[in-house]
Amino acid sequence: MQLLIYLSNFIIPLFIFYVVGYGLLNKSNVYDDFVRGAKDGMKTVAGILPTLIGLMVAVGILRASGFLEWLCALPANLTERIGLPAPLLPVMIVRMFSSSAATGLVLDIFKEYGTDSRIGLITSIMMSCTETIFYTMSVYCMAAKVKKSRYTLSGALLATFAGVAASIFLAGLMWKG
Repeated sequence: MQLLIYLSNFIIPLFIFYVVGYGLLNKSNVYDDFVRGAKDGMKTVAGILPTLIGLMVAVGILRASGFLEWLCALPANLTERIGLPAPLLPVMIVRMFSSSAATGLVLDIFKEYGTDSRIGLITSIMMSCTETIFYTMSVYCMAAKVKKSRYTLSGALLATFAGVAASIFLAGLMWKG
């Protein structure tokens, strides 16, 4: 275990020295390449920033207005029957847009139900098995200038629902209540 801790402290510096050494061996101007890459990265950030701000504001408004709780109360009886507790519906929806906002909801669930509860266990696994679909699609599609995403959204939604189902199943196997 101590060896892993020791190695993890040196992985990033070793990687940086490797890249610089490789560049020097190939007689490349490493600093100019770094600055050019940083400029390109800043252009990408400036291009996707409005989309990111829009997503964050929309999630904040949904959460603060109470609309999210109202929307999640509608299918609560159905989701309870399939094993998905109603308090997890807002997490599932918000997770598709923002990981940090979903983490805030997860912390609220942990405070109310506990981390070792069935709901806490499903929440933890669900956060690992799902992705921020709309955030990821907006960032990558804008950065790559993709105009038509074809089946990306439907595939990502299917993968998210599979992740939620897997989290319910795995939590059922692990939880001893």
